[in-house]
Amino acid sequence: MSSAQPAAEMPVVVAEIQRSGFVEGHHYGSVVALSADGAVEWSVGAVETPILPRSCNKPVQALGMVEAGLDLPPDLLALACASHSGEPFHIDGVRRILATAGLDESLLLTPADYPLDDQAREDVIRAGGAKAPVLMNCSGKHAAMLVTCAVNGWDLATYRDADHPLQVALRTTFERLTGEAVDTVAVDGCGAPLLSTSLVGLARAFRALAVAEDGPERRIAEAIRAFPQNVSGSRRDELTLLTALPGAIGKAGAESCYAVALPDGRAFALKTDDGAPRVRPVLMAEALRRSGVDAEEWVDGEAVRRTGELVLLGGGVPVGRIAACF
Repeated sequence: MSSAQPAAEMPVVVAEIQRSGFVEGHHYGSVVALSADGAVEWSVGAVETPILPRSCNKPVQALGMVEAGLDLPPDLLALACASHSGEPFHIDGVRRILATAGLDESLLLTPADYPLDDQAREDVIRAGGAKAPVLMNCSGKHAAMLVTCAVNGWDLATYRDADHPLQVALRTTFERLTGEAVDTVAVDGCGAPLLSTSLVGLARAFRALAVAEDGPERRIAEAIRAFPQNVSGSRRDELTLLTALPGAIGKAGAESCYAVALPDGRAFALKTDDGAPRVRPVLMAEALRRSGVDAEEWVDGEAVRRTGELVLLGGGVPVGRIAACF
């Protein structure tokens, strides 16, 4: 988001950092909400400017893999969409994905890492374990990429290259679902290609998955609905939110990106300019509240609102909070 953009297309203040009654800082960002028919219902900030949605892209990439021949049971398909916590059931699942094509974790090109989850990371270290590609939070996606390549007879060693047949296929799917041409192909933290779109395009893609009645899109949505813990982890705010919104799908990403779509076609996408992960759930809870979702009968509104509560401590006691203000 260049400083040369017109003011109307710049991120705006979306949250205040309040401590002891004093506003000590702000988070800038952009948020968009689509109505059930896919039109923009409301927005703040720069929602039509290309961004890098980071791991929010994973469900759309998984769709491209299914369209290219990937065939996994729902629990493993959900893991293909994941930024997983690295809990034992996640790591077992990654190995099971690879085993469907007779592959093993030595082929993974994810950077060696510890689990994303604090407890899982500490368990690995206490057991004398070291950083490993399979523990990295994107290993489910990479395992699915390898299996897709094996199914098609594509080269396994170069599956991360932007001009690899796999990545070309995933870009085609991505552009179709977002309704936008990819402006930028960057390199994500895991080393795989990272495709740009706007927040409107991202919300549009999640909406397409959420309303699908059949086909590969429906398979992706149903996998996320059935196994939300595989998409994130057993102790993550994303799991809490999806549990509170029956039938919804969602995915968080680095740099404070977040996309959620409801089963009736309403969809939300957001990003903060500073990329602070702490404010991401605060903003999504407020977006849902602004559209009245938390008050609907089918929703656990209290749970939704709790995901948006971020208390600031002073001397070990609450003295402030981060509050959405859009």
